[in-house]
Order: sequence, then C-alpha cells, then structure tokens
Amino acid sequence: MVIKVFLASSSGSTAIKKKQQDVVGFLEALKIDYAQLDIASNEDNRAWMRENVPGEKKPTNGIPLPPQIFNEEMYCGDYDTFFDAKEDNTVYEFLGLTPPPGSKEAQQAENSQKLQNGSVTEEHPDDDTTKIELKEAEQNGDAHTAELEEDEESKNAETDAQDENEEEEEPAEEEEESRKPAEEEEQEEAEGDKED
Repeated sequence: MVIKVFLASSSGSTAIKKKQQDVVGFLEALKIDYAQLDIASNEDNRAWMRENVPGEKKPTNGIPLPPQIFNEEMYCGDYDTFFDAKEDNTVYEFLGLTPPPGSKEAQQAENSQKLQNGSVTEEHPDDDTTKIELKEAEQNGDAHTAELEEDEESKNAETDAQDENEEEEEPAEEEEESRKPAEEEEQEEAEGDKED
C-alpha cells in the first residue's frame, strides 16, 4: 500500500505550501512510505485527484485544494482531517495503516482492546516493566465503591457519636443555669428568715 499525497509544486499560496510541507515532513518523521504526486505539472494527477475526492469532502466551488491524501485508491482526507488525526495521535488509523509496535497509536489501540476485553494493565511510574492486572470488578468501581461505603459508614458513626456527646453536654449546662436561680431564691428566703 502506498500513501499518495497530491501536492502543487508551484502554488502561489503560502498557506497551501505550509500545509503541504507539514504533511510531507510528518510522514517523513514517522518513516511512512509515500509518493508525492504533483497536480501543477501533471494534468492526469490533477484530474484523478479531483475525481476521487468524495463529493461531501469537496469545497463549495467543487475544486479540492492540495494537499489531498490517499491510501492507494482509498481517500484519507485533506490537510484539516490530517491535522486532527495528528493531534489525536491517530495518523496511522487516518492513513489506513497498522501502527508500528511501541507507537502511541499502537498503545492506545492496545489499551482500548484491553478495556473491551474487561481487563486493564496499570503501569507504575517507577518501573515501566511492572504491570498489575486489575480485576473487572475493580475496573467497574465495585471494589472501590465498597471501600467508600465502609469509610462513609464509619464517618457517619463518628459524627453520630459526636452529636450525642454534644447533646449530653448541653442539658448539663442548662441544668446548672436552672439551678442558679433556685439557689439564689433559697438564699434570699434564708436571709429573709434570719431577719424575722
């Protein structure tokens, strides 16, 4: 499979030149084999590109601008969709290629495959080779939920105990305050009895 990048070698637009350079530079950096097909000097390339860009992907004037990217006969996209794929680390998927082992895209595909199968590997930042298999219940949060419920119950019990202690202390203070006027009355009566 050959990636075909349709370019305009003699474009007057600096924006188009920058986009073409970005696509080509990125493909070279990833060491992806591609073929540059010039639409400025080859009328057949221009006609083929215009015919094979899907109708919904063509601009309102009907003439698609370079760069346009194909995988053999399959349309991949223009610069904007290429840029989005680059930002999302899905360039290989965008190009219809299998990502090489060790690439970010291959790791993402591997992780999504594991999620679909019901198991996840967790990497430790200290040791890249150490991985822990998590049980499906932990992945779904059941085990963690149980721990949270236990913690919540113990916190509620502590709060209830504190509330009870505070309630017990408040009546004691109220009793002391109600005793004071009664004691004062008794003292006044006793003083009154002494005077009689």
